Amino acid sequence: MKGAIFLINALAIIVSYLLGAVNFSFLYGRLFRGIDIRQHGSGNAGATNTLRVLGKGPGILVLVLDVLKGVGAVAIGYWSAAPDQLWVPVLCGLLSIVGHNWPIYFGFRGGKGVATTIGVMATLAFIPTLIACIAAVVVIAVTRYVSLGSLIIALLIPVLLLVMKGPAEIIAASVILCLFVYIRHRSNIVKLWTGKENKLGAKVNKG
Repeated sequence: MKGAIFLINALAIIVSYLLGAVNFSFLYGRLFRGIDIRQHGSGNAGATNTLRVLGKGPGILVLVLDVLKGVGAVAIGYWSAAPDQLWVPVLCGLLSIVGHNWPIYFGFRGGKGVATTIGVMATLAFIPTLIACIAAVVVIAVTRYVSLGSLIIALLIPVLLLVMKGPAEIIAASVILCLFVYIRHRSNIVKLWTGKENKLGAKVNKG
C-alpha cells in the first residue's frame, strides 16, 4: 500500500514538472507569429516579454495560462496526496516552476517563473499571495518596473507567511521560490540599481 502511494506521489510530481515545462509564450510565438520569442525583446520566454513583443492580448493570455499551470500542479498534488501529506502539493508546485524555468521541451530555456509562482502560492496560501500581488501592482503602476513588482511579490510572500505563522512546508517553499525569482532576475536587479531597467511600455533592450 505504501509503495503504491509513493508511486502515485512520484507520478504527480513528475507530471507537475512536465506541466510546468509547457511554455505558452514560446508556443504562442511559434504557432501564431512564426517566431521564437526568446530571440526578441528581452529574450525571456514569459508573459512580460510576450506583452512587449506580441501585444496585450497574447501577453494577458500567457500570464493567465502560466498562473493556471501553477494552480493545476498544486491541485494534482492535493489530489494524489493523503490529508497529512502537505509536502506533496508543495513539491508539485515547486516542480512546476522548475519546469517553467528550465523546460525539458525547449532546451531548458524558459521564463522567470513569476506568474507560475503566483499560481502555486495562491493555491497554497491565498491571502498572503493576494496581499503581495496588490502591493506589487501598486509598485508597478507607480514605477512601471515589472521586474520590481516581481521581486516584491517573491519577497513579501514568505515574510507574510512568517508573520501569519503559516505551515512550515509552505513557508519553506515560499523561501525557495523567492530565491528562484531573485536568481532569475539577477540581471534585472543590476539594471534597477544602475537605472537601466526597461519600464513597462518602453522600448526594450535585450539582455
